[in-house]
Amino acid sequence: MASLDSVSIAILLGAVLVMAGILSSLLALRFGAPLLLVFLLIGVLAGESGPGHLLFDDLRTTYLVGSVALALILFDGGLRTRFQSIRAVLAPSMVLATIGVLLTALITAPVAKYALDLNWTEALLVGAVVASTDAAAVFLLVHAQGLRLRPRVGATLEAESGTNDPFAVFLTLMLVELISVGGGSIMHVMLELSREAVLGTVAGVIGGRLVVLALNRVALPQGLHAPFVATAALVIFGAAQIAHGSGFLAVYLAGIIIGNRPTRAHNSVVAFLDAATWLAQIVMFVLLGLLVSPQRLVVSIFPAVLVALVLMLVARPLAVFLCLAPFRFNWREKIFIAWTGLRGAVAIFLASIPMLVGLSKAYLYFDVAFVVVIISLLLQGWTLATAARRLHVALPRADRVPRRVELDLPGQLEQQLVGYSVRPKSLYFRRGLIPSWSKPTLVIRDQRILSPAEAEPILPGDYIYLLAPPEKAESLDRFFVDMLPSSTPDPHLLGDFTVSGEHTLGELAEIYGVAVAEEQSPQTLADYFDIHLDHAPKEGATLELDTIVLVARNISGGRVNVVGLRLPEEEEDVAAVTRLGLLKRKLAELWSSVAGI
Repeated sequence: MASLDSVSIAILLGAVLVMAGILSSLLALRFGAPLLLVFLLIGVLAGESGPGHLLFDDLRTTYLVGSVALALILFDGGLRTRFQSIRAVLAPSMVLATIGVLLTALITAPVAKYALDLNWTEALLVGAVVASTDAAAVFLLVHAQGLRLRPRVGATLEAESGTNDPFAVFLTLMLVELISVGGGSIMHVMLELSREAVLGTVAGVIGGRLVVLALNRVALPQGLHAPFVATAALVIFGAAQIAHGSGFLAVYLAGIIIGNRPTRAHNSVVAFLDAATWLAQIVMFVLLGLLVSPQRLVVSIFPAVLVALVLMLVARPLAVFLCLAPFRFNWREKIFIAWTGLRGAVAIFLASIPMLVGLSKAYLYFDVAFVVVIISLLLQGWTLATAARRLHVALPRADRVPRRVELDLPGQLEQQLVGYSVRPKSLYFRRGLIPSWSKPTLVIRDQRILSPAEAEPILPGDYIYLLAPPEKAESLDRFFVDMLPSSTPDPHLLGDFTVSGEHTLGELAEIYGVAVAEEQSPQTLADYFDIHLDHAPKEGATLELDTIVLVARNISGGRVNVVGLRLPEEEEDVAAVTRLGLLKRKLAELWSSVAGI
């Protein structure tokens, strides 16, 4: 009976831990990745050295759980990655994910050698274990702290953190093999790396396409799509590993393919994997706490702290600046990318590999990873938002993202229903704006379902549902959040070829003779950008208006504040400038009259 009771207690504790993880996701939105340290502490207290006195030294289970957790985290990262957003930063991201990881390990190795009394291969293994950034930790913190990064910086971090783990895993495995069996030439290492990369790519591409085909062709019962996709990701991972390819690269590529193709139940799959990756991180941190020994840690704490500080303050920044030197990043962006090199579940997983194969000094690698993760989450984690704002890489965003409801429509993949509550200060209610690629379909008011025509005028508190492509659903958020205050355009920004975003299309058409539909004439230039762009307006965004091109020159309050006019080449002559001068005078008069009201 005692053995049965122990099983029941294990089930109870496991269920309580999972429930705590689910509830803690609410706190994660406020505190971010440092909340994971709470679960680390839970593991330490439950371990052999804590009041729980739970003896746990099952390294095979740790490696198994770590592999599954990391595979799901990478798959989730790929699923959320829009190829269109990372295509422009693919080159710098790949350089950071490969050469950047290697440089970080090489720069960290000399400190590890002399501080921890290791040989060069062992010191390089320490560097490899802690060299890669953790995708889940990075983006959990970015979302938790309400950051909206500049597109180029955000896309670079997203692509780098999602793709550097396979290279770090390969580097760690190669070094473990060199230490355990000895020998091995550079040519052998390069051949192994090439084989893993090629086979992992093939497995990921084929596996991703097969999952898309199965999702859209097989009529699965409602609710099984998300578990099917998560299980398929693990199948792709396992198949690639058995074929001696990189399973981690395979699942990341499979996630990108699935996330960028129209599929059924896409949003339920993303929500399911979001919860799964959060729980995977929790399990990994609890296991780290169970395996760590505070008594053993005392011996190596000071050298490990030195390694952590050199890693964050020297190795990572140097690697980032060297890797990004050929690309057009300014120094602020480079510093922020360097500072956002958080360590998390990946370092825990990599640190378990030397212990699993029984290397000498294996626990030393684990203890160093333990210290690095703690310092990284505390020092970098809680200063991420401050660094983003001080370095001017964070864009303003609304205080609160609206609650978005997304419903798949059986029988087709191109459209879905997206629902919002109408706020009195939203862009939709105040200006009646909606993107050209969306279509209001129904309105819910006082428990009644109405058509948009029956519900006119739309009232605050109504729930409106629109048809929109799944990949653009998130872009609707900005029409249903409270509008940010907009400022009057700086007069110094207005010149011969720039006008205020508050002027109308009709006013431009009157001077230039461009064709504008009658119903569009009252629209302001800012409205025109909001309606026809697929995303929130950014500086440099362009839209065609008959024979001229409108260019967003300045953004204020999330809307286009100053618009540049790009004329056809044959019209850029004295007559065009004269007409534009006339337009400027007329618009200035209109602006003055409006300001005087």
